[in-house]
Amino acid sequence: MTKYTNEEKALIWLCAFGELESRERAALLRMAGTPKKLFERFEFFYEKTFSVPTASSLAERETQIAALLGEMEEKGYFAVTVLSPDYPEGLKAAFPPLVLFGAGKRELLKEELFCIVGSRVTPPWAEKFGMEIARDLTRKFAVVTGLAEGGDLAAVHGALPCGKLISVLPCGLDECYPAAHASVKEEIRRTGLLLSEVPFREKARKYSFHARNRILAGLCKGVLVLSAGEKSGALITANTALEYGRDVFAVPYNPVVAQGAGCNELLKKGAYVCTCTQDIFDCYGILPETKKPLSLSPEEEKLYSILHAEGELHAAVLAARAGMPVYEIAAVLSALELKGLVVKAGGNRYGCVK
Repeated sequence: MTKYTNEEKALIWLCAFGELESRERAALLRMAGTPKKLFERFEFFYEKTFSVPTASSLAERETQIAALLGEMEEKGYFAVTVLSPDYPEGLKAAFPPLVLFGAGKRELLKEELFCIVGSRVTPPWAEKFGMEIARDLTRKFAVVTGLAEGGDLAAVHGALPCGKLISVLPCGLDECYPAAHASVKEEIRRTGLLLSEVPFREKARKYSFHARNRILAGLCKGVLVLSAGEKSGALITANTALEYGRDVFAVPYNPVVAQGAGCNELLKKGAYVCTCTQDIFDCYGILPETKKPLSLSPEEEKLYSILHAEGELHAAVLAARAGMPVYEIAAVLSALELKGLVVKAGGNRYGCVK
């Protein structure tokens, strides 16, 4: 059974009960001086801070925290407080959550962490690229992301197989947003780590995503933005990371592609260009891993060279450029997909990944 000090129990109770906002909790703690003192004399400090009485009693609070800790143990949840030895240092930069509720591999908090985010509408080639980056990064980092469609899910699928993945939720651990990703969430819990700063049964609210994004930014050494429109949650995460002094990387886009407008804007502001995992590793002095070159057939080499030069083409145009029948290139493109060099982009179009 997880052991908590009285100070930690007081913080867990403060964050798990009541409708207090983070700034209100901070004001109460400043007034009381210590979490334990606030827990013991909550009625006094609450009225002194907000000039209104509260019906809370010490006996009630003791019953509530005992029941909560028992429920956490039963569900396999744990709490990391700002007083815990393994509380991430990076989160203390600004407005740190007093408590993070977790499920899964707590030891991942001791890893070097790197964040990958992207908008819900991420081009297929960028999703494929994000999966590969996430997979490669697990050689030196645990990957941190959300659970949304698009860029987040690409990072999840890339890092999940090796278990070095942390997903930060905008809702409580009992909930899932979006609901369609419930099975993915449970897989992360089994092999990686789920984190949330809100009580177990709390659903995602409008402000939850901005609050969650500051945690994504604060946890990590750097943030990679796979895709972002002019107004995107991924941009909020990136800009918060810049405020915290973190490294920000962005994938460059064609100027006419709406999903990449935010990425290009970040690059204008000085973000690092990311066209491969080594761009990130170079920033931290990590040497490249020696890999055997892929063996390609003459037909594969021809199609890959054309796509590498053009970026993305319709299958009919690609066949004409290669001087091959359309029916013949289908098998070649499938082979290139399996080798991770090509991805379907929709509408019978194909794009080059590497």
